[in-house]
Parts: sequence; structure tokens; C-alpha cells
Amino acid sequence: MNFQYSDDHIAIRDAAREFAENEIVSSAVERDKTGEFPTEIVQKLGELGFMGMMVSPEWGGAGLDTVCYVLAIEEISKIDASVGVIMSVNNSLVCWVIETFGSDEQKERFLRPLATGQKLGAYCLSEPGVGSDATQQATTATLQSDGSYLINGAKNWITNGTKADHYIVFAQTDPAKKHHGITAFLIDKGMPGFEVGLKEDKLGIRSSDTCSLGFTDVRVTADRILGTVGQGFKIAMETLNGGRIGIAAQALGIASGAMDKAVRYSFERYAFGKPINQLQTIQFKLADMQVKIEAARMLILRAARNKDAHESYIKEAAMAKLYASKIAMEVATEAIQVHGGYGYVREYLVERALRDAKITEIYEGTSEIQHIVIARQLLKEYEAS
Repeated sequence: MNFQYSDDHIAIRDAAREFAENEIVSSAVERDKTGEFPTEIVQKLGELGFMGMMVSPEWGGAGLDTVCYVLAIEEISKIDASVGVIMSVNNSLVCWVIETFGSDEQKERFLRPLATGQKLGAYCLSEPGVGSDATQQATTATLQSDGSYLINGAKNWITNGTKADHYIVFAQTDPAKKHHGITAFLIDKGMPGFEVGLKEDKLGIRSSDTCSLGFTDVRVTADRILGTVGQGFKIAMETLNGGRIGIAAQALGIASGAMDKAVRYSFERYAFGKPINQLQTIQFKLADMQVKIEAARMLILRAARNKDAHESYIKEAAMAKLYASKIAMEVATEAIQVHGGYGYVREYLVERALRDAKITEIYEGTSEIQHIVIARQLLKEYEAS
């Protein structure tokens, strides 16, 4: 497989890197402390086309491929994984869904402002008491005599939850059909009965926005159904397959950023009369960290290229997320070790990489779920051969 970057890939990567260094780095540490949402940064990302990267220009997007997308996510996440996940959710979990399953009217009404950065989106699948088993949706959407639906229930762990304008909400429209009775709806902030909870105080990605949502007789009309009635679970799973590529790229960015800091510090810190990067034990650590980063990058690029080629990428995306999130934790831990005691304090920044990395093993499918996805796909391939 050819992993050589095109001129467009290089240009997008460099543009994202420049933006991160010029627009994000100066406020990243303070926002991590305060939890402040990067509103102006997100607006600028939208103006540059980074909030609808894979959306067709017909609907206001940049019309770029998945490889461009993961390169941009990595560069942004090297500097601030909070901004990386905001960008990832809007691109992978919201814009992609509406473009793939929405009507032209929905694309004009919802997708265009999301892709251009005028609006922000959120994806609402997780529920209290229902973690990895997304088939058990307790939120209901009850059909009314006028053809509308009343939505009741709650969602939690919603990224962009307090700041989003549009929400994709999954609800049970026919409990007798179990997961085949789940439907996806487009809901706006401010609709009667729709309540946005308080922002969660998180371990990492603290500048991103995460909260719970409540729905009490929220009335939605049939023109807000994404796809068809009962297609919601299929939509949710297909969305997460692609979303995992973005989270893998976020994890890679966290690892790459930690690696950069460790290497730079290894030139500055002296021990036994020489820079610590002249000590074999440090060299071995740096070598292992780099091997893991490059291996993760190859898995991510393979999944991205499969998606762009319209080939199967379910297993590849799961492998990329599983491994990239694992090595993000490992590389961040070793980066702290290279820094010694300094790595344990905020001033040297690598401790934030470890806090940010942990969530990549949890959201958009835990590492345990990725093992299941990979195994099932692997067995299917053997059965078909």
C-alpha cells in the first residue's frame, strides 16, 4: 500500500501545524486549568475549512479525503487534544452522518452551517446506565397522531454538549424491535423540553465540552428524522466506524506531542556530565516510543485509505484506535519518565499528555469493544475465505 503523501496532504498537514502553533498553543495550558471552551479557535477552524473537511463543496465543505483529515487531527492534537476532539466530533460524528444519510433539505438546513463552522454539532448516543451496549437505548421517541414524535430520556458524556447548536439524538421508536427500532433525529438547542446539563469536570481534554442532556416531551417533526425510521442503530454503528479513525489520529497526536517534548528535554537535561540522550537507557526509551508512534501512524493511514477507496475499514479502524490509544498512554508515560520529577508537574506539560491520552481508550468504543470488533471481523473474513 502506498503511504506517500500527495501535495494536498502535505499542504493540509502544514496548514494545520501552523494554525496549531500560531493560534492554539498560547492558550492551551490556561484552558486546561480553567476548562474554558476554545470558542474563537473553533470559529477560526471553521473559517479555514477544518470543521467540514470531508464534506462536499456542494454543501459548504472542503471536499478533502480522510488522509487529509487524520493529518490535520494529529497536528491539532499535538498541541491541544481538546481542540482535536471538538474538530473530530463535528467532522466524523455529525457532518459525515448528515451528508451520508440526510435529505437534501437536511443538508441545506443543518449540514451547510456545520461544515462552514457557523454552527457546532454533537452526537448523542451514550446514556446513563448504558455504556458500551448501545442497543439498549432507554430514550424513547413516541409517534403522535399528527405524525410528530415526543422524545423523552437522557444522554450523557456528550462532547460539545453545552456549546452545540444541532444534535443527532438516537431514540427508541419501536421497543418491540429492540435495536432495529432505534431512530436518529436532528434536534436544535432551545427546543421546548430540551435541557442541557452542567459541564463535566474531567481528568483530561478539559477544554472540550462534555455534559448530560435531558429530554422531556421534546416534539420533533418527521422531517427531522435522519435516514428512515428504525435505521438509527445502523447509522450509529457506521458513524462510529469512521469516527474511530479520527480518535486514533487524536491519540497519535497526543503521543507525537509527548515524544517531541521528551526529545527536546533530552538535549537540555544533563546527567553524569552529558545530555541524557547520550545515555543508553534514554536512547532505548526514545527508540521504543518512536517505533510505536510510526506503527500507529501506519495503521491509521491504512484505515483512512481504505475508507477513501470505499473498501471495508471496520476492522482497520478498530485496530487503529485500539493501538493508537494504547501507545498514547505508553508514550505519554515514558515521556514523563524521561523528564523525571519535572515530568510530574504542570510546568513541563507532559503530564497533560497522559491525562488527555486516557480518554482515547474509552470514548467512541472502549478498547475492550475494539477487541470484539476486530475479532468478529477477523472470523468473518476466515469464514468467507
